Amino acid sequence: MKKQLVVLTGAGMSAESGINTFRDADGLWEGHDIYEVASPIGFKNNPELVLDFYNQRRSQLLTVSPNTGHENLVSLEKNFNVQIITQNVDDLHERAGSSNVIHLHGELRKVRSTSDKDLVYDWDKDIVLGDLCEKKSQLRPHIVWFGEDVPLLEKAAEITMKADILVIIGTSMQVYPAASLIEYVAPNTPIYFIDPKPAITENSFNNLTIIKDVASSGTTELLKILSHNE
Repeated sequence: MKKQLVVLTGAGMSAESGINTFRDADGLWEGHDIYEVASPIGFKNNPELVLDFYNQRRSQLLTVSPNTGHENLVSLEKNFNVQIITQNVDDLHERAGSSNVIHLHGELRKVRSTSDKDLVYDWDKDIVLGDLCEKKSQLRPHIVWFGEDVPLLEKAAEITMKADILVIIGTSMQVYPAASLIEYVAPNTPIYFIDPKPAITENSFNNLTIIKDVASSGTTELLKILSHNE
């Protein structure tokens, strides 16, 4: 029976594909205050700005490809039941071939109704004012904004609780509630943390191994470690 391997991924997972990490060192997203482009009130105040912001992100996403890190996670499915829980809104895990992916913060290539959150549509073109759902309400990005609930968090916590191995890639573990998922793993579960600038130390958790590297080469190292431990 295959072990359950749960992978938590953040912006560093996709950085090598050319996806910009949204939040810069100065706290701005592409030159915008976060709340201007990633909050319900920002959308209410200036919907055109918000739609344009995500239209640009979506357009960029369609020009990039999965990197070696994404592909390495797919190869882990040969020997493990792999479940990916990502904070990323890109679809690079799916395009690489990963079978089980949960997007905590939504998906760029989907839109949803402003009046019914369950009306979600695949969407690859720009969203403009006047694009309506079947209930005649404006469409918005299918993104979890600041101040909104994270609907898949409970499901993600349940998956993390069942992990035989936890892998964390390219996330500072500073953004809540996603960062709280590490608290759900069973005691002494092996944890592998892959990041070139790790925000935690090896004495932060029991059975923690830090791989101080970017996603592509870090996951290559992980594959070697896991193959030796089988």
